[in-house]
Amino acid sequence: MGLNVARKLIHSHLLEGEMVIGQEIGIRIDQSLTQDATGTLVMLELEAMGLDRVKTELSAQYVDHNLVQEDHKNADDHLFLRSACQRFGLWYSRPGNGVSHPVHQERFGKPGKTLLGSDSHTPSAGAIGMLAIGAGGLEVAMAMAGEPFHFKMPLIWGVKLTGRLPDWVSAKDVILEMLRRHGVKGGIGRIIEYYGPGLDTLSAMDRHVIANMGAELGATTSVFPSDQEVRHFLKTQGREDDWVELLPDADAQYDLHEEIDLSALEPLIAMPSSPGNVRPVREVAGMEIYQSYVGSSANPGYRDFAVVAQIVKGKQVPDRVSFDINPTSRQILENLIRDGHMTSLLHAGARAHQAGCNGCIGMGQAPATGKISLRTVPRNFPGRSGTREDKVCLVSPETAAASALTGVITDPRTLEMEYPRIKDPEEPNINTQMLVAPIPLEEALKVRLEKGPNIDTLPMFDPMPDRFERPVLLKVGDDISTDEIMPAGARVLPYRSNIPKIAEFSFDMVDVTYPKRAAEIRNAGGHFVVAGRNYGQGSSREHAAIAPRYLGLRAVIAIGFARIHWQNLVNFGVIPLTLDDPAEYDQISQGDVLRMTDLRKQIQGGNLVQITNVTKNRRFSTHHDMSPRQMDMLFAGGLINLMRQQLLQQSPAKTLRPMDG
Repeated sequence: MGLNVARKLIHSHLLEGEMVIGQEIGIRIDQSLTQDATGTLVMLELEAMGLDRVKTELSAQYVDHNLVQEDHKNADDHLFLRSACQRFGLWYSRPGNGVSHPVHQERFGKPGKTLLGSDSHTPSAGAIGMLAIGAGGLEVAMAMAGEPFHFKMPLIWGVKLTGRLPDWVSAKDVILEMLRRHGVKGGIGRIIEYYGPGLDTLSAMDRHVIANMGAELGATTSVFPSDQEVRHFLKTQGREDDWVELLPDADAQYDLHEEIDLSALEPLIAMPSSPGNVRPVREVAGMEIYQSYVGSSANPGYRDFAVVAQIVKGKQVPDRVSFDINPTSRQILENLIRDGHMTSLLHAGARAHQAGCNGCIGMGQAPATGKISLRTVPRNFPGRSGTREDKVCLVSPETAAASALTGVITDPRTLEMEYPRIKDPEEPNINTQMLVAPIPLEEALKVRLEKGPNIDTLPMFDPMPDRFERPVLLKVGDDISTDEIMPAGARVLPYRSNIPKIAEFSFDMVDVTYPKRAAEIRNAGGHFVVAGRNYGQGSSREHAAIAPRYLGLRAVIAIGFARIHWQNLVNFGVIPLTLDDPAEYDQISQGDVLRMTDLRKQIQGGNLVQITNVTKNRRFSTHHDMSPRQMDMLFAGGLINLMRQQLLQQSPAKTLRPMDG
């Protein structure tokens, strides 16, 4: 049986286990990617491990999320990250250089390599034939220290693309079609691999759009072949030597099959407040909008801005509409300026922002209360924009531009103009000046980490007790995202290096009383959280696990978990338990006291864990799905504790850093 691209990538990097669906495997990681919202913890974790230098082929730290410097906190963290890059041997992408994913694809991505990133949209790099996976920061830190990355072997879902996209339809509509068909849980436990003749019409940056939002399906990652289009992309970036061909075998097999006829697609829109709430634009046309926002890692390419510029050229958006242009890399911004597209955008009324994540993560450009905001971003979870009562819709650049001109949701096919087909420039201006290379080891060892007053030490967590009887402090429903567990945005993200402070915002979008209630019983032994399906979807931010753990969370009982958050819970010593009978969810109430006994015996003896609802005198079953390696982490109180134990066993005389406790 021939191999598909995903299996070739896994096989060539396999270090532990066998490629059997559902079994845990460990792979070698070639490259790593961190961004400033998660990277500060990663650097503190590297320091806690006593690491001298990263062991990956290449690691890069991007400053793209926390660019607003309303006080000292973000500025201090930028300097901390710069010093950490010098100390541990990473590339440093300066503030304003752009969003990690398109910049990494432009400058560092290599077909056939693996990439692990502390950002859930790291799979964007699958556009050029990489196996790129998002993970919690602690797992990325471990990979940077030379450890394998462990995950369960997924199903490979082959999606055959045929035909050609019609006018006014683009790559964003392809991934919205996938979400329309399958929703936000459709990709869980799967790698999506795109193949077929339709690929010939999609550029490398078009593929980036599709791979980026595979995360919204819950997929482990998305993969494209490394073909002549990828070669052409790397050639335009001055890196043709980095290209290798990586194609599926002629008789390649897939575990699941799908087909999309590109020529049959139409403009689509994800309505509030889920990427899976997808409808044809024509069905909701005419609804008044407040904002049209273009940019983000989900539509980061030159053509995504240039096509908008051509649509609005010589026209003016209504005075009621906020028309926001968010360039995704400085290099792309320079080329848009060179080719006159920024002039067209500005003349039409665009508000230009610095190259970075910005409004996508709630750092500025928040919409008006209860008003519709059309965005080319990847997510529209409630409140993610920075406005609690937001109505964010996900659209293509074409739909965003058409709607900006009319002031209402508009099917771009109704515009009375010829569709401007735009290609990326053959000879772009290439900007590498904002990337700072690693320094030699002998110099790096002399670097002191530059810590501002907002950077606190990592909290130390106690090992898992063998028995506890504690209340259900919070019960939540289906599809709770990490944005709802631990909000982003300008009021919260600046505290990302201060766990006690950021913990005060835990579940802020769900129940503002949770942090205070949790703190009151923290020292008494902690609490449970009960959840529905797909708990922890969305961002990879490990703060959504570590902050509630700091407040005493010991176990989450859910109908189902999102992959990255499930692993993050284990990493920090929280038991993720899945209900054997989903109907049992309705029998548990917030405030019920639950009892677990003989935990070590139950967990090590199999995957079944029995729990007693003391309040209702009822017993029910759960399972844990942890490997022996993960059980060891849990019993130790988390991965950092386990690593500390292993380092001390290997070198009893080793002196651990002060932050290690």
